[in-house]
Amino acid sequence: MAARAYWQGQIRLALVSIPVEIYSASKSGAKIRFNQIHEPSGKRIKYEKTAPGIGPVDRDEIIKGYEISKGEYVLLEDEEIEAVKIESRKTLELVQFVDACEIDPLYFEKPYYVAPKDDLAEEAFVVLREALRKSKKVALGQLSVRGSEKLVAIKPCGKGLLLETLRYADEVRKAQGFFSEIDESKPKKELLDLATKLIEERSAPFDASEFEDRYVEALRKLIDKKAKSKSKKAIIEDVDEPGGSEGGNVIDLMAALKKSVGEKKSGAAKSGSKSKKSA
Repeated sequence: MAARAYWQGQIRLALVSIPVEIYSASKSGAKIRFNQIHEPSGKRIKYEKTAPGIGPVDRDEIIKGYEISKGEYVLLEDEEIEAVKIESRKTLELVQFVDACEIDPLYFEKPYYVAPKDDLAEEAFVVLREALRKSKKVALGQLSVRGSEKLVAIKPCGKGLLLETLRYADEVRKAQGFFSEIDESKPKKELLDLATKLIEERSAPFDASEFEDRYVEALRKLIDKKAKSKSKKAIIEDVDEPGGSEGGNVIDLMAALKKSVGEKKSGAAKSGSKSKKSA
């Protein structure tokens, strides 16, 4: 089944308009979702809409409200909310260009692939892609879709373009409050050299396929085992911690780093080294 476009329209750069289609670059993956079940009957739990002191209420009696103080709400009808939604425009205008390194990774939210809509759009699309690549810039604009407006960044991605939605400034917490009590003094040179050497030893090209969600895999095995056993009782199995972690603080940092340097690399690092050799 062909992928469904998330958005169709045109990218506009000054007087140039390029018809494009945008597709989600991510998927839900192997996440396992649970339902709540009434154990004695095996029936799925359902929830009723209730109001304190009143009990169950009809859906047509429910409207949206924004809490302005404890227990006090501004009530809004669906029509009022619809009236302020941004019109879904079919044009994404590129209004600014920045160096890629200027955008803090904290702002990146979700990736999408951008492709030319047809053969006629391809020439202008390729020109934009190569101009971004040559200038080493990222294009910024705002995409109107499904009633809201998203800040987006566009950059080259192979033969196409990659669009990433960005968080707005008021959606990102400032780091200072979390780091204010960390000592600003520099580490000892020998400790720094050992840590740097350890990083160099375990460095390898990034390959996402070398990693898997071990929690999801363990859950799948547990679910398969219980499904086959037809048992309602929980099956608990011990799972070894990778690396034999014993917890607690490292008493002698120098000794721990020296022991780590030159030690057998972790599975992920080893796999990365193999792919490096085969490259």
